[in-house]
Amino acid sequence: GGWSRALSNRERPGFVRMSNKKTLPAAVNFATGGIGGIGAWVIVHPFNTVAVRMNLATASGNSEGLGFVPFFQQIVKKDGAMSLYKGLSAGVMRQVFYATSRLGLFDVMRDALAKYREIDVWSRLAVGVASGACAAVVSCPAEVSLVRMSNDSALPPELRRNYKSVVDAAVRIAREEGIFAYWRGCMPFVNRAMLVGACQVGTYDQLKSTFNQLGVTGKFSNVFCASMTSGLFYASVTMPFETAKNRMASQRPDPVTKLLPYRSTVQTIGTIAKTEGVLSLWNGFWPYYLRCGGHTVFCFIIVEQLKSLYLSR
Repeated sequence: GGWSRALSNRERPGFVRMSNKKTLPAAVNFATGGIGGIGAWVIVHPFNTVAVRMNLATASGNSEGLGFVPFFQQIVKKDGAMSLYKGLSAGVMRQVFYATSRLGLFDVMRDALAKYREIDVWSRLAVGVASGACAAVVSCPAEVSLVRMSNDSALPPELRRNYKSVVDAAVRIAREEGIFAYWRGCMPFVNRAMLVGACQVGTYDQLKSTFNQLGVTGKFSNVFCASMTSGLFYASVTMPFETAKNRMASQRPDPVTKLLPYRSTVQTIGTIAKTEGVLSLWNGFWPYYLRCGGHTVFCFIIVEQLKSLYLSR
């Protein structure tokens, strides 16, 4: 079976709805989802780097109130264009776990649930939220490495961790901070994944129909417009949780008390809003939005082509 129309290109960008005569094996769904996620991430990784640095700028004392484009230009001028790809190995590793498990688990959970009840929009919503949450927990170690590696060069030299690769980051985090440091920021990451699923279920399919009525009927153009518009909505809703996740993943213990400044999602969001202003929760919004929408579009294209290639054998 294929995904429902409500989730066909949303929770799982690029899923090709199959007839009953020819369906894809679960292993192919896992593999194409992972490859699509990795390919799309390579394209949007620079946006993620800028988003993380802008988001953490106030925390590191480097905020100059710059907008997206000036901030982007400043990074390229100061550190070079290739600095935008710092942390790419961690980003790819994140997709190996997050995209693969999120897309694959949706199939497994949906098919298991179908044995007991008809799969309606509420069932798909529940499965989408649950699969996203599970994938976030599984991929959180890679997410912590990604946040730290993306922002490292923006820190003062004495505060940089200077991870050489995602493997080096994984080994050093475990050795220097303990295994549980892999899951710092896990709860806001899970909350964000669940909200993405919920927001997309509520907006993506309707937007596809709306753009179709407006004359945007091309397969790619319709998906592009719906993805980017839906992405604008869910990026706005999930950005505070992204901010909390970034702060918790990158934080260090207080040198005096040895306590971590951020301890939970609610406490982190509340502390940032109180000390830096509510709008600081949306620092780095535009590159974050381009990352979200862009990843959905490119993942859709890659996964669709891979599945079409598999079926044409």
